Amino acid sequence: MRTYKKYMLTMSVVWAVSFVLFVLAYFLVISPQLQVKAQLVKEVVEKQQEYNAAVNAAQEDNKKKLADEVDGLKSKLGDYAVEFEESANLTFDISRIAADKQVGSFTVKTTEQSKDADRDKSAPKYLQENRIDISFASNFGQFASFLNALERHRPVIFVDKFKVSRGTQGETVHEVDMDLSVLVKKRPEG
Repeated sequence: MRTYKKYMLTMSVVWAVSFVLFVLAYFLVISPQLQVKAQLVKEVVEKQQEYNAAVNAAQEDNKKKLADEVDGLKSKLGDYAVEFEESANLTFDISRIAADKQVGSFTVKTTEQSKDADRDKSAPKYLQENRIDISFASNFGQFASFLNALERHRPVIFVDKFKVSRGTQGETVHEVDMDLSVLVKKRPEG
């Protein structure tokens, strides 16, 4: 009986030491290898997706689809941004809209870009924002009609802010100051 207890004690110690060694081996050897394997599998999946995308892009019908999509996006950009060469015509367009809506005492001026130097650091690479200040006198109906025409203009003219003040010509005519902005494609360098 005493031999049996000694045998069981010895076996328990051997099993306990073996278990501790197995746990240490798992955490020090096997677990890091499993993490590396998982990372490699993830990288292989990403590279396989890139490869499949490259193969698809190389096919002629996909090239045509992508070219059509780029053309569509360029035409949509035309709704929001004006070519640099045509940006000077915007003040004439705004003046024409003002004449059509019969607002009085209309003045328009472009503001300096140097005021926005801090914004230019975070600005998109191919677009810039041009600012236009206008002022005019009108009644409410003319003002609403003019504002609506500006917002429907293509390329889009953004009305940043406006201020309406009671005019000196009577109760129905008010002075309006507006700050407008337009997106302009930057001039190609070189």
